[in-house]
Amino acid sequence: MLGVIPTAQRAAIVVGVELPVYDITKKHLLQSGQMGDTILTHFIASFTCGLAGALASNPVDVVRTRMMNQRVSSGAPMYKGTMDGLMLTWKNEGFFALYKGFWPNWLRLGPWNIIFFITFEQLKKLPF
Repeated sequence: MLGVIPTAQRAAIVVGVELPVYDITKKHLLQSGQMGDTILTHFIASFTCGLAGALASNPVDVVRTRMMNQRVSSGAPMYKGTMDGLMLTWKNEGFFALYKGFWPNWLRLGPWNIIFFITFEQLKKLPF
């Protein structure tokens, strides 16, 4: 049960970051006048949003994994919640400990976003 709240928090962070970053990146690419509404534009915007989602969610992912794997010793869990886990990890191991596993996380989120948003944009063009 310890992993439910951080999992929901992670999902909220991913969605709350990826969708706006995709829209903003696509908007700026289109407004620059150097790119049209093409698959390349959608690829760059989705690649960027996948990176942003991984950067934003990785700290919560690290804490979530630690909370789910922690052994309760002497009746009290090591981490009392997500913020406590973030602060203890940062304090004891440094800021970059929150980005352990970043590359696998991004290698999962990156292709997913590219496939999703390119497909989404192509489906929007269909005359339904």
